[in-house]
Amino acid sequence: MLAAIAIACLMVALPVARAQNAKPTDYQVKAAYLYNFGRFVEWPAQMTSASTGTFSICVLGEDPFGPALDATLAGETIGNQKVVARRISSPHDSVSCQILFISASEASRLNKIIDSLDKTGALTVSDIPQFAQHRGMIQFVLEGGRIRFEVNLTATQRAGLTLSSELLKVATAVRRDRD
Repeated sequence: MLAAIAIACLMVALPVARAQNAKPTDYQVKAAYLYNFGRFVEWPAQMTSASTGTFSICVLGEDPFGPALDATLAGETIGNQKVVARRISSPHDSVSCQILFISASEASRLNKIIDSLDKTGALTVSDIPQFAQHRGMIQFVLEGGRIRFEVNLTATQRAGLTLSSELLKVATAVRRDRD
């Protein structure tokens, strides 16, 4: 329990420490979460980018983060890999993405995007309503005025990803799809 509280504090503390304003924006908090998700997920061997030396966090569609994602990731590493932000316009461009944030601009074609990503090994994250119920892996939700997240464990397992029990402890909900 103590470790779960420490992780939750760490996930929220990063954007606060870097923010110019007293209160971080929603997307500064979400950018910090994206970085921290990378620290608590284990990818299949074929999904690591050891050959490129980078860990890519990608945004598909219109970028709601602005400079917040780049600022959060500046100088950071995950597993000895430099963390980089990439903006992509097609799901096919996500082959080297470890984490893929699907923007709300892509809501109308969400099912098609999720189908095209099947078994790519990318951790899919979004704030699109009902994302976790539509086979998305992690959905940002607003709870008590704070940014939190839900996990679709079936979707992560289908992609061959292993989420740390510490990460699952701080999720507001852990769901399993009915197959």
